[in-house]
Amino acid sequence: MSDYYNAFEISPVPDPGPDAVPPEPFRGIYGMPAFATVPTGDLAASVDFWVRGLGFFELFAIPGTLVHLRRWAFQDVLLVAAPSTPEQAPAMSLSFACVLGQIDDLIESCRAVRPQSVDGPRDTPWNTRDVEVITPENARIVFTAAKPFDPASQEARNLAAIGITPPGDGPGDNADHA
Repeated sequence: MSDYYNAFEISPVPDPGPDAVPPEPFRGIYGMPAFATVPTGDLAASVDFWVRGLGFFELFAIPGTLVHLRRWAFQDVLLVAAPSTPEQAPAMSLSFACVLGQIDDLIESCRAVRPQSVDGPRDTPWNTRDVEVITPENARIVFTAAKPFDPASQEARNLAAIGITPPGDGPGDNADHA
């Protein structure tokens, strides 16, 4: 018996591909398994950027104190009023899944609100396309989209070198990584 449980059916992230469609924004209430809290010295400016630039929506607000933002299910951010914010973005980042078809629009939207906020896109050795965004409160946010898997690609060779192979393509079907 294995402790491995394929939990993809509870994930809002669609299978990668050039025609992948993002899920609709999720407006339901649930117990949040994780969320980010981002302090901001200008709650209105932060909400504007996260909504118009990053594609979040306002789930609810406590005026002048807190705004709960969300995109897909399990992509929750609490913007909280604070007396100040860091001068520079930290090395640490927070990543959100997206689909390939959202990358260009995300870049354009962020640059329309804050022209110098975007770095990328860049392709990673683990088969994603990432865009890094620095928000008005100096949070480092990365949007990451899985690229379609090409077994002949360098990314596939990178993954195989650490023992990750496509399903059905080797011993154990990645059970060691589950």
